[in-house]
Amino acid sequence: MNKFKLVILCFCCLSFGFILEEFNPFEVPHYFPSPLYAFEKNPIDSNKIQLGRALFYDPILSKDHTISCASCHSPYHAFAHTDHDLSHGINDQIGTRNAPALFNLAWQKSFMWDGAIHHLDMQALAPISHPREMDENIDQVVKKLQASDLYPKLFYQSFQDSIISGAHLLKALAQFQLSLISSTSKYDEVKSGKATFTEQEKKGYQIFKNHCNSCHQEPLFSTYEFANNGLPIDSSLMDYGKGMISKESSDSLLFKIPTLRNLSFTFPYMHDGRFKKLNQVINHYTQEKKITPNLALSLEKPLAISSNEKVDLIAFLLTLDDKKFVFDPKNKFPRKTLLQGEGF
Repeated sequence: MNKFKLVILCFCCLSFGFILEEFNPFEVPHYFPSPLYAFEKNPIDSNKIQLGRALFYDPILSKDHTISCASCHSPYHAFAHTDHDLSHGINDQIGTRNAPALFNLAWQKSFMWDGAIHHLDMQALAPISHPREMDENIDQVVKKLQASDLYPKLFYQSFQDSIISGAHLLKALAQFQLSLISSTSKYDEVKSGKATFTEQEKKGYQIFKNHCNSCHQEPLFSTYEFANNGLPIDSSLMDYGKGMISKESSDSLLFKIPTLRNLSFTFPYMHDGRFKKLNQVINHYTQEKKITPNLALSLEKPLAISSNEKVDLIAFLLTLDDKKFVFDPKNKFPRKTLLQGEGF
């Protein structure tokens, strides 16, 4: 048996919600909640993770072989991107939203800024088929993978079947994304008793708990629910968020609450990337603005914090940067696999 093979998966006993034997890519702190992803339907396996990694970086998923998942989700930016406010696709087409960071996905029950996708295994279908992103058909992707010299071997290693299917393709992509866990920031070291906050960071932490924690709950720093962020609608994009999916007026201008982890790497901010700097985001929430009916309860009034408190808050937010995760070589482009075709 492959020593890295997952042989036990159980959703009980541990605070993580599952037991892993021999292979465990989830170095999850004890204070993390139980994940929401149904691992019993897609058991973690090292071969599948590495297959998903190759697929994530391979532009073969796009119609003209120019765009990969990593084109908009760079590992050096916590799997977000900083080149553009809005995502770019084939033929340099411009999308309608900023590409969100990809990590800690096992704790999320819906995906996309509007929550249109309710299962990680299905999420990749959206960018693959979107005409402004990869503009490809999943069946055509399978044909291209099947005709390659590399992928039938890799799918056989992962699924014991060299006949590639769309379901296996999506499960492999999900496995790689599930392995992207950010939990080694200074904040995490403090929580684990390995470090201490500076006095300024302590002050910022208290400000955070007083004003921000209702939407950006610890330790994931998001509830991953939906809220009105109080931004006026961009007249060129006309993006109404969740309301465009549900068609419910109560969902108009609701967007998924992003995590505050790795903010130094994931700018520009907000669903349309309109803010380049973190202080612009904080200023947005501290300035008088028109109150909209669906504005998150915690934001019905501007945050009453001083200039010095803003600096303290930013000092704390910077403790959420996870350089170990961002620069982890195991998440980077699989050069040996894709360029040399040597397998894993």
